[in-house]
Order: sequence, then structure tokens, then C-alpha cells
Amino acid sequence: MANNFRLQRLPSSHPGMAVGARIAAIALALVFAGIILAFAGKNPLELGWQVVNSSFGSSFGMEDLGLLVIPLILTGLSVTVAQQIGAWNIGAEGQFYAGAFAASAVGLFIPLPDAWSLIAMFVAGAFGGLVWILVPTLARAYANVNELITTLLLNFVAILLVFYVSTDVWRERGGVANSATPRIPAEMPEFWGLVHWGLPIAVALAVVMAVVLSFTKWGYEVRLIGSNPSAGKYAGIKAKKHLITVMLLSGAIAGVAGMLEIAGTVHRLQGGISNNYGYLGIMVAVLARGSPIGVIFAGALMAFILNSGIILQTQGLTTSTVLAITGLILFLTAIGDELSYYRIVKDKT
Repeated sequence: MANNFRLQRLPSSHPGMAVGARIAAIALALVFAGIILAFAGKNPLELGWQVVNSSFGSSFGMEDLGLLVIPLILTGLSVTVAQQIGAWNIGAEGQFYAGAFAASAVGLFIPLPDAWSLIAMFVAGAFGGLVWILVPTLARAYANVNELITTLLLNFVAILLVFYVSTDVWRERGGVANSATPRIPAEMPEFWGLVHWGLPIAVALAVVMAVVLSFTKWGYEVRLIGSNPSAGKYAGIKAKKHLITVMLLSGAIAGVAGMLEIAGTVHRLQGGISNNYGYLGIMVAVLARGSPIGVIFAGALMAFILNSGIILQTQGLTTSTVLAITGLILFLTAIGDELSYYRIVKDKT
């Protein structure tokens, strides 16, 4: 009787295997990155130490990471929420801009005490993101139009809208920022250095979504539809209603990310405010493997990678080299996550 071995993909990966695979993938990526840096005439060990020391060796570096992780958690959570029902929200970038636009409109033109203004901006930001995903949602629900295309195309509309108002009709006249709006009076309070209360809000939203999706009837029905639409239909679950609710919620979360960036970090509406957080949120969601809690850790990893890229550029590396290293790390990490689902099994013949 001969023993044959084959690879088998399991429906889920063991948490220990997933963590181990991710660590191994990152280590391998760093080795390749070191080789690239060595060929570029740089000392990889010295650069690595500078990255770690600059990121974690000072309160300033930690604060930078804290500010970066807020929008990454929220845009990643936005994409992850849509994934639960089998939809892909590629428009978190546009919804981010729409949320920032709506929140800025409230902050600039509706005079309120700061506390009430922040609440109104939060609601406006969520509503802005919700409105921006409304048409793709209805098109998917009632006409089966692919949301990948519609949400992606609306990104460009939102970006151009914000660029127009911030450099023209809402532009600060005669101020120091001639390509942005005046400074918005209401600001998110800071609780640690420059890091504002948007960080605990983002973490809390991820935890709440994890609890709701895992322990409520609504969450169960959403996950059932996303994993097996036929079973959901057989069980009498209203798939269309849940699809609309989930996608609108996804857009609202991305809109909140835009509001927090305006009220807590940038304080002015301007072009390029997102720094591609919406697109990076897609990678955060992929790394999180559909887990809202996983989004927190994947967002932290992405924030470190982004911050490392900024530090490397200050050390004379070109933008192309930094992007290549960043892409390599993310690529191998995604491969490591996928491989954690496979096991070598023995067939007896």
C-alpha cells in the first residue's frame, strides 16, 4: 500500500498557521527588499534600523502611525462589511471624499458650538458616504449591475468634486492655503499627542461590527447570503433588502473616515486629502480575511508599511523603489495568507 501526498485547501485556516504564514511572508519580503536595497547601493540593515527607530523609537513616530491607522481601519472595514454579503465596494475612496465634503460643508457653513458641530459633521460624513454608494447599490439590487464598475468610476467624480470646491468656490481667499478651504473651526479632541479620538472610534466601530455580524440574527442572515445565496433564498431571507442595507452601511463607514480625516488630522478640505486610503482599504480588507477584528491589525500593518515608505524616501530612495518594496511586502503577505489554508494530506492507495 503506497502513500501519496497532496495539497488540500481547508475551508478555514488555523489562527496559529495564519499568523505564522504572515510572519514568514513578511520576513521573506524583507529579505528580498534588502537585496533590492543592496543593489541600489544602500545598507539594508542600517535603513531597517532607521525605519524601526523612527516608527517606534519616539512619540512623534508613534503618533504618525496612530494618525495613519485611523482611515485605514475604517476604509478596510468599509470593504470588509460589503464582503460579508458577497459584494465588492471598490468605491471607498470616493465615499471617503464624499464624507469629507459633506462634513466640511457642515463645519464651514453651519455655525454650531464645537461639540454639536462635531456630531453634525460625523452624521454628515456618514450620510455623504451613504449617498455616494446609493446609485451603485440600487443598480446592483434592482438591475444586477456590477458594483465593481460603478463604485470604482464614482471615485473619480468625488475626487474631482472636492478638487473643484477646494480650489475654487470654497477656497480660502487671501489666506496661506490658496488651494484649500479655510480651516474648519471644530476639531476632534486629541487624547495622545497628535492622535485624536478618531482612533478609539475606528477601533470601536470594528469591534461593534464584529459583534453584530457574529451574534445577531441580522449578521447571521447577511453572512448566510454572502456565503450561500441559494440557502438564503431557501430560508426565506430577503437578500435584496440586506444587500441594500449592507452596502449603504459600507459607504457610511468610508464617509466617517473622510470626516475624521477632516476634523482630526487635516482640518481643511483639499485635493488629495485621501492619500489613496480608500484603495489601500481594499488591501487591508484582503489581509483581514473578512474579519472586522482582523481589520484593526491589518490596518496597523498597512500604516507601518506606509510610514516606512515615507521614512525611506527621506533617506534618498526614489518613490519607485519604495513602491516596489511596499508592493512586494503586500504581495507576499497575501500569498502567505492564502497558503495558510492548505495542508499536506496523505492518501492511501
